[in-house]
Order: sequence, then structure tokens, then C-alpha cells
Amino acid sequence: MKKIGTKEALPFLLLAAIAVAAIFVPVLPNFDDGGKYNGADISWIIVATALVFLMTPGLAFFYGGMVHRKNVISTMIKSVVAAGVVSVVWVTFGYSLAFGDSIGGFIGNPFTHLFYKGVNSGEPWSLAPTIPKTLFSIFQLMFAIITPGLVVGAVAERIRFTSYILFTLLFSILVYAPLAHWSWHPDGFLFKWGALDFAGGTVVHISAGCAALAGAMVLKRRQVHIDKEEIPPANVPYVLIGTGLLWFGWFGFNAGSALGANALAVSAFATTNTAAAAAGLSWMFFDVLKGKKPSVMGFCIGAVVGLVAITPGAGFVGIPQSIFIGVIAAIISNVAVYYKSKSKLDDTLDVFPCHGLGGMVGMLLTGIFATKAVNGAGNDGLFYGNGAFFITQLKAMAIAVGYSFVVSYAIFKFINFILPLRVSSEVI
Repeated sequence: MKKIGTKEALPFLLLAAIAVAAIFVPVLPNFDDGGKYNGADISWIIVATALVFLMTPGLAFFYGGMVHRKNVISTMIKSVVAAGVVSVVWVTFGYSLAFGDSIGGFIGNPFTHLFYKGVNSGEPWSLAPTIPKTLFSIFQLMFAIITPGLVVGAVAERIRFTSYILFTLLFSILVYAPLAHWSWHPDGFLFKWGALDFAGGTVVHISAGCAALAGAMVLKRRQVHIDKEEIPPANVPYVLIGTGLLWFGWFGFNAGSALGANALAVSAFATTNTAAAAAGLSWMFFDVLKGKKPSVMGFCIGAVVGLVAITPGAGFVGIPQSIFIGVIAAIISNVAVYYKSKSKLDDTLDVFPCHGLGGMVGMLLTGIFATKAVNGAGNDGLFYGNGAFFITQLKAMAIAVGYSFVVSYAIFKFINFILPLRVSSEVI
């Protein structure tokens, strides 16, 4: 039997310590709603939570179908394993970091809801008064799960499994939780500025896209990338299945962020579908303008870019304007993918051009097309005469990009210092 060292044993020992500590956490009675919650809202958010979770295996199929045949399984399991790592961290102290009592508007107090203390007390989250706080927290967990999974596409085919698990842990604590607190906590400084991110353009997609860029830079290039070998997708039907699951789950992602079964959820549902459809067509037809044949792969990639771009503004922009958002986002990402392919950056599945830039475009276009006619709690954008709000979105985007990239780069460098980050050339 192979001798196990401290590094190998540490993950299990850490999980065991958490499990033992959890035994001694006092168990309080389940909340008594006293009629304060809305049954329809609870039902919808439960469904939306399940839909967002479905996006994680959907992402696994989407990524798994695009890589080299020998790397399909290793790529897929990295997307899925985040569900385990992030769930345990979230219940232990991650939710508290994101939504606990604010410390200066920058991070939540990790002890506010340590081991979910007080989450089932019966008091709702302040911005979701019609559903229990437990349900709100689990809905938010699904966003935290998929975010590090998005990074897999940039580092696929060359990152070690154990190193990726450590990245997921550190990214969730040091990048995702602070951004969630800044953007979605009423005392978060971006929230107080008036920056709008309806369902995660900043918190999910910009953070994941910038982390993907950092990871690709630290891991450096694959040999096939250096040799300019073109690797055909391993399984196009997997990509189609993944796209379908992502599109389906995104309705929970965006419409669920209305946090109730209401008119805003209906509007977000419609803008989500419209932007995805327009972006898929835009990518495919733009490829034709460049002399390529129209392809289902192009449509699928474009549709995902449209879903990314509409995410920050899904509950703030009108349905007609979502067509423009989808079309423009797909063109910008398509052009970025082309120029990235000519560079030395080896972002395997174009995570930064699609998710990173898609999130940035979505944030800025929210600053242009947001309107109080759709959501009175939002703001009017540049198109409706409010240039100050566009500047707010621009500043929030710049801060999110800078923070996500710098901290993620440091995380990858740290992991590479204590563990081999990259698999051996024989494995590749």
C-alpha cells in the first residue's frame, strides 16, 4: 500500500474535523412561518434552485463534449465536484461570508451564520421577505457551485484534479464570497453605490472569466496549442445536451433571481430566452460573414454567450432590448475568440472571451438599457438619459475585473507553490 503523506491526508482530516464539529451545533426547531411567507414564491424558488443546480451537470456535458476524447471524463468530473466542495464550505461559513453581518461593506462576518446558525430561525432575508432564509441561502449556494466550475474550461486538459479542488476552495472563499457580498448584500459597497447585477454578471461570470484568464496564464500552453494542432470536439451531441441543460437551468438562474413568483420573474424569463436565441443566431450568422459554414456548435456557443450577457440585466431591461444585448455580446465574444486563437493564450474552451467578456458586456449594456419601467427597484440607464448610472456600472465592472483577476492569479500561483498545478506531459 502506498504511504500517505500529510498533504494527501489533509483534505480528509479537514472534512472529518468539520463533520465532528457539526455534531455539536445546537439544532433549533424549524421555522414557524406564522403565515408570513408566500407558498407560490416558496414553490417557485425551490424549482428555480433545482434548475440552477441542473446547470452544473449541463456545464459538464457542454465542456466535456468540446475537449479531446481522452480528456472528456476528467473535464466533466471537475465541473461536478464543485457541488461537493462548495456545499460543505457554504454551510460551514461561506454563506456567512457572503450574506452575514457586513464588515465595512467588504465581507460578511463568518461567525454570523457559522454552521448555518440562525438561518432557519424564521426571519427572512431582508430582500426576500416572502421566502424562508434557508431557501434563499440554498438558492444562492447553487450560484456559488457553478462559478468555479466555469473556470474548468480554461484549464482543461492540463490541471491536476487535487489542485483544482484546492482552487475551488480558495476561490469560493477569497473571490466569490467577497464579490457576492459587495454586489448583493444591502450593506455591500457596490450595492450601496447603486451598481446593478440581477443574477450574477459580476459575481459569477466576470469572476469566473477573469479567474479563467489567470489560470490559463499560470498553467501556460499545452503542447498541442504550441504546435497549432486543431482538436475536433470529442462529442458534439454532448455539447447539444449541455447547451439544452444550461439554457433550461438558466431560467431558474435569472427568473429565480426575482425571488418570487411575480411579474419580474416573468420578464426575466422572457429576456433570458430572447437574448439566448438572438445570440445563438448572431454567432452563427457572423461566422457566415467570415466565410465559415453555419454550425450547430456556433449556435450553441453563441446562445451561452447570450445567456451570460443578459444575466446582469435580466430583471432590469426590456424584452425587445434583450435582442440587441444578445446580438452584440455574441459578435464581441466571437471576435475575441478569433484574436485569442492567434495569440499565445491557451484558454482551452474560450472561457474568458465568452464568460468574462460576456459578463462585462452585459454589465455595461445594463448600464445603458436598464429602466425603472421594468423594475422600480432598479434604475434608468444611459439610453434613458441617466449617464451617471452607466458610470456606476463601469466602475463596478472595473473593480470586479481587477479584483477577480489579481486574487485568482495569486491563488493559482500559491497552489503551484505547494502542489504541482499541472499534470505531467505524459498524461497530457
